[in-house]
Amino acid sequence: MNAENNEKNLPVLRPATDILERADGYWVYMDMPGVGRDDLVLDLREAELAVSGKTRGLPAEKERFLEVQFGSGEFRQTIALSDIVDRAGIKATLKNGVLEIFMPKVAKVQPRRIDIQAG
Repeated sequence: MNAENNEKNLPVLRPATDILERADGYWVYMDMPGVGRDDLVLDLREAELAVSGKTRGLPAEKERFLEVQFGSGEFRQTIALSDIVDRAGIKATLKNGVLEIFMPKVAKVQPRRIDIQAG
């Protein structure tokens, strides 16, 4: 099989995901074992954040798998965004196979008195 066929036949997996709300925003932790930064894509759409990544567990030359549990695969996950997420402030880091996404909350609108100008 050539590499192009292998890409088309990758199993699609939903990564284990934890979402935590704190005072400053939402923290998302996704398990992305074997996915490198260059194989990871985060697409911000109107009301969602789409995460996708690929891992390739190909054997080296003169090797063959006898059993495969970590093989190649594609990860996909979509996170719905509420209106209180500051989309411009979203940040992501990948460390030790875990994707960490921080989605800050928008600044609260504080009540204020409107001055009336003389006309």
